[in-house]
Formats: sequence, structure tokens, C-alpha cells
Amino acid sequence: MSDNQTLPVFDARRRRFALQSVALGGSVLLAGTARAAGTEAAPAPNQTSGPVQQDGLDPRLTMHALDTWHGTPAAGMRVDMFRIEDGQAKHMQTVKLAASGRSEPPLLIGDAYRAGTYELLLHVDEYFAARKAELPQPLFLSKIPLRFRVTDVTQRIHLPVLFGPWSYNYYRGS
Repeated sequence: MSDNQTLPVFDARRRRFALQSVALGGSVLLAGTARAAGTEAAPAPNQTSGPVQQDGLDPRLTMHALDTWHGTPAAGMRVDMFRIEDGQAKHMQTVKLAASGRSEPPLLIGDAYRAGTYELLLHVDEYFAARKAELPQPLFLSKIPLRFRVTDVTQRIHLPVLFGPWSYNYYRGS
């Protein structure tokens, strides 16, 4: 190398990241090789139970809606709840979410908490209009339907919902 050529400068953080990546990749390969050789049994996923039950808390159904567009709880959003019987939606109740974005009181509790198929209908069009959100009209999402089943009434079910003007996601919590 001639005197007027310089060696490339390596950032220590990049070097550390590269070394950690190689080490992690190697450990994954070794684990896979051991499993293929039959020296380690792969753990079977538990598909028979839901999220961990919270001890001491009564079984119930609750929800929590979070507006990802504004970064806030969906305070005041209207939610209609239906029970699906014989393929038909039967209206049970309409609730407005609390300032925390939660259903208060729970949607189902006590004798009302029964096994079955349910649907929640979130009125995001009304919610964004009340917030005076400047969004393209017509809105991409106007109502968000969430259909789910309650199969074990001894468990607590919580439905966190993340939504924005163009997408939503929900999952079963406890």
C-alpha cells in the first residue's frame, strides 16, 4: 500500500454489532444442528390454553382502544356489541369508551358473561370526526368489526385494539 492511501476507518459500534451477529447466528446454527441430531427435544407450543389467568380477578370481557394516529386512548368512541346467534347479529349494548379508552364497566361480567360468538363494532368515522382529524374523505375505515369467541367463561378476556385511519390490530389479552 502506498503512503498516500489511507486505511478505511471502522466504527467500533459496527464492528461490535457484526461480531455479535456472527456469534448469535452461530449459536442458532449449533442449536438447530443439535436438534436435528436428536440431542435436544424441541419444546411443543402450548396450543390448548389462553393467556395466563390473573389470580383473584373475576372472569370478564373488557376492551381498550388506542388511537395510533393521535397517540391517545380512544376516549368517547362509540362501540356496539352484538352476540352472534344462528348466524345473526343480535344487538346487546352500546357503550362509550372512558377517558382511558377502556370499556368501563366491563362489557360482560357475572351472569352476562357466557360462552358464544360476539362482535364489537367500533365507530371510527364518528370518533375521527369528533376529534376534527384532517383526513382524506371518504375515510378508508369507517367501522371496525371485531368478531371473536368466548369458549371458557372461567377466564378473563381483554381485547386491546390499536387503530388508525388506515389500519387496525387487536389481540386477546388477559
